Amino acid sequence: MATMRAVAQLGVANNVSVIDWPVPTIVNNTDAIVRLNLSAICGSDLHNYHTESGSPQLPYLYGHEGLGVVTEVGDAVRYFNVGDYVVIPDNVDSGHYTIEPYDYYPPLSYGGPPDGSVIPGVQAQYGRVPHADHSLIRLPVNSSTDTATLLDYLFVSDIFSTAWQGVTWSGFEPGDSVAVFGAGPVGLLAAYSAILRGASRVYSVDCVQNRLDLAASIGAIPINFEDSDPVEQILALEPTGVRRGVDAVGYEAVNATGQIDETIVVRQLVNVTAHRGGIGIVGLYHPGLNGFDVGTTFVKAVQVNGGIVLPLQVAHELIPLVASGKAKPSFIISSLIDIEQAPEYYARFNRREESKVVIKF
Repeated sequence: MATMRAVAQLGVANNVSVIDWPVPTIVNNTDAIVRLNLSAICGSDLHNYHTESGSPQLPYLYGHEGLGVVTEVGDAVRYFNVGDYVVIPDNVDSGHYTIEPYDYYPPLSYGGPPDGSVIPGVQAQYGRVPHADHSLIRLPVNSSTDTATLLDYLFVSDIFSTAWQGVTWSGFEPGDSVAVFGAGPVGLLAAYSAILRGASRVYSVDCVQNRLDLAASIGAIPINFEDSDPVEQILALEPTGVRRGVDAVGYEAVNATGQIDETIVVRQLVNVTAHRGGIGIVGLYHPGLNGFDVGTTFVKAVQVNGGIVLPLQVAHELIPLVASGKAKPSFIISSLIDIEQAPEYYARFNRREESKVVIKF
């Protein structure tokens, strides 16, 4: 049986390994096999990284951002061929019929144990894509396309799509002012998306200085919440509040003293958003959390939207932007590594020493 190298967690928190794992094969005739050129470490990978995920017998296989070339297709695949360059989105078609195209829930997701509940992750040399005709995103590139261009397309797989949709869900219109809470990869790309789309001012809220410096480099106004209340800092510049807000943090948010406060970001966004403004939530939350200020949201008539982003719904907007050179989201990359370096760079990313780490095969 042919094997490949893959990033996996074996039951120890804050620790991943690179292991030999069987190369995936066609399971159903709607599958495709993709040889990865690029994958990446994502902030959402850290949710599991912090726990005792996987085991030596059933590894947790990481990765849900991928770009590569199709090497094999099932007999029923009609629209993709061997040699096509594609993005593998983090959430793919579930195979169930819906009336609206690309309106499926729950989607199939990458990353996890190989127990059938999810698709094994694509921080690996190869990946299997189910329902390939309705899951893969075709790229206008070929074998002569340079790595820099491929890196820009890679982020359509997740973080650029998620960031873009977060801005859309806020109700954004050109000329709006925007506050993005969180300056990790998604938050930085949300700020970048708002700037691309004609925001008048964009505030980037975080406490990690290198992230804030990167936000400033693209034209955002950095707000360090460890200095003072970020709502007060922004209201001093926007007395009536910002028109739009984006939550790119989620339930692992911390306060100024570094203590976890799961709903602090949504509370602050409600307070900093103007009357009849809007908030887009793309940070991860679980059911049952308390502390969201419905009363203030109601009184201010603030609209709130959010959820799991499906890159297939927004790829048609982003692919042309990258193809034309108008969007270059690869500015967020801090390190381009070999897969064997993944354990070291997971630790660096977890310590917030890296803005975005990409694995090149």
